[in-house]
Amino acid sequence: MNLESYPLSVSRETLDRLAHYEALLKKWNKAINLVSPATLKDARSRHFIDSAQIYALAKEDWQIWCDMGSGGGFPGLVIAILAAELKPASEVVLLESDQRKATFLRTVARETGIKATVISDRIETAEPIGADVLSARALASLTNLLEFSERHLKPEGQALFPKGATWQQELQEAKRTWSFSHEVTKSIVESNSVILSIGGIARG
Repeated sequence: MNLESYPLSVSRETLDRLAHYEALLKKWNKAINLVSPATLKDARSRHFIDSAQIYALAKEDWQIWCDMGSGGGFPGLVIAILAAELKPASEVVLLESDQRKATFLRTVARETGIKATVISDRIETAEPIGADVLSARALASLTNLLEFSERHLKPEGQALFPKGATWQQELQEAKRTWSFSHEVTKSIVESNSVILSIGGIARG
C-alpha cells in the first residue's frame, strides 16, 4: 500500500494487513466474482483508497459500524482493518447474504487478525443492527438505501453512501419519500463521484 496516496495516517502493520487483503482478493476473485476483474490492476485506488475515504468521513464517536451488502469487502473490510488500529474498541458488522462471499470476508478477517462480525443474511430480514454509522457501496438506489437505514441505523446515526454520476438525480428521487439532511463530499478517486453523508432520516 502506498502511504502517499492514503487519506489517513496509519501504521505499517495496517498497511501490511491491507496488502494481505489485496492478495487474497486477487486469489479468490478467480473463483468468486468479488469485484470486476478489470478493476484488479487498480485495486488500491479503485477499491482500497476509495473505501478508506469513507472511513475518514465518519463521525469520531461511533462505536458500531454496519456495512450492508459487503460483497468483496468494500468498504466494510477496509473499515474493519482501519478500525483495528484507529478505534480498537469499536465493532464492525458486515452484512452479506451470499454464503461464498461471506466465507471470503471471514477468511480475510481471520488471516489479517482483525475483529469483524459477518452476518450471512439478507438486509431486509437480518436483526436490526443499531449502527452508529452505516455504509453501502454499489448496492442499491438511495431511496432503497434509506429504507435499509431505517432498519439498521440508530435514529441519530450517520449513513455514508458513495454514489456515481447520477447522485443528484438519486437525491431528488429520494426526497420524494424521505426527509433527511445531507452533505456532499467529492471523491478523491473518481472525478464524477461523491460520498453522501446522511442523517436525520425519516419518512415523508
